Amino acid sequence: MRTLKDAKIGERVIVKRLNGEGPIRRRIMDMGITKGVEIYIRKVAPLGDPLEVTLRGYELTLRRADAELIELAEPEGKEGGSHANK
Repeated sequence: MRTLKDAKIGERVIVKRLNGEGPIRRRIMDMGITKGVEIYIRKVAPLGDPLEVTLRGYELTLRRADAELIELAEPEGKEGGSHANK
């Protein structure tokens, strides 16, 4: 499972699902991060925390712990290959 914290600078990713429960999940959704949203990774702080991303036309800074709760869809073309090996 690949999460937002694993994404590289300059990469565009699609949210597959949100993990976490209760207030944490609600806070992430309130920031505009929902299933199917495209996120562009703008910057990562020198020590890896926080991350600066762009989504829905605005910039957002996320803690690494929050980014770990955001599961990403597989990139186009890799999805079929991963199922063939199982």
